[in-house]
Amino acid sequence: MGCGNMFFTALISFSVALITYNILIAANAPLKQDLPGPSTLSSIDPIIRMPKDRSRKFGASSSTTQKRLFHTAVTASDSVYNTWQCRVMYYWFKKFRDGPNSDMGGFTRILHSGKPDDFMDEIPTFVAQPLPSGMDQGYIVLNRPWAFVQWLEKADIKEDYILMAEPDHVIVKPIPNLSRDGLGAAFPFFYIEPKKYETVLRKYFPEEKGPVTNIDPIGNSPVIIGKESLKKIAPTWMNVSLSMKKDPETDKAFGWVLEMYAYAVSSALHGVGNILYKDFMLQPPWDTEIGMKFIIHYTYGCDYDMQGKLTYGKIGEWRFDKRSYTTVPPPRNLPMPPPGVPESVVTLVKMVNEATANIPNWDS
Repeated sequence: MGCGNMFFTALISFSVALITYNILIAANAPLKQDLPGPSTLSSIDPIIRMPKDRSRKFGASSSTTQKRLFHTAVTASDSVYNTWQCRVMYYWFKKFRDGPNSDMGGFTRILHSGKPDDFMDEIPTFVAQPLPSGMDQGYIVLNRPWAFVQWLEKADIKEDYILMAEPDHVIVKPIPNLSRDGLGAAFPFFYIEPKKYETVLRKYFPEEKGPVTNIDPIGNSPVIIGKESLKKIAPTWMNVSLSMKKDPETDKAFGWVLEMYAYAVSSALHGVGNILYKDFMLQPPWDTEIGMKFIIHYTYGCDYDMQGKLTYGKIGEWRFDKRSYTTVPPPRNLPMPPPGVPESVVTLVKMVNEATANIPNWDS
């Protein structure tokens, strides 16, 4: 029996290694194929501080009126933290899917835990295998490109476009297909700065590919992109992510946003440009109004005193921070913020409260 178990374990290990090897080979980037070693990075989202000067503007572009449905895909672990966010996100997806000007089609939670969980009947879910033990080096986000590779290869996706979203996104209005003419549509992040890190990025984006400014200041989410383009990008995205994580200089330079840089590089390597759509989403508390935006991204903690003054960097008398709910979901009927708090924060809490009030078995 012991020999049989050893043989089975060896067979599984060989199969995983072979699949990973084939994916690494599939990408055209000149990258090493050694597997990275262990690390001790936290798997809980860190805080990325907003800059003092947020005056940089990015151009937006209107979408066409033709009905071009996209499939919304969200990668997630089976943690309590990711799960409650996905439940809230899917609730609002359903509310706006059939609204005016919507090009929202199907929805999939890509669960990279390797096994089903208790929410398969509530949220449409594809179960993906995680990276082999130790390969993510404690940086759980590396499972995202690998999960997309599996989903794109195995799932029957009816739509011709994909919206890559995240668990901590709340949709605030129907989303049209913002991409066009072979370009993706992506939100520009102030902290993705290809020109600043040109020396590092040239390891993955050689000069013959053009100026480093061909790399857009984006991550993989939110992005609307053609399905066939994403099928080409995804293996390269995985390959570049693993190689960046293995390289100490790159790992130190990019830290938690390494996988975002890897997607931006991979998109550029395949010649897929992006419309930089600044109204794609807002990020409270820094963005104070909903305006024309489509998604609330609640990655930052919202801390205020009882006079409605922001106390960022200091725990407020009133606060909402997703990191307060890493091991238990937020309770129903969260207290509303005090008078004077911006519309974006008030709207976020109202929407979380509505979702938790209506999702069955929230407290169980």
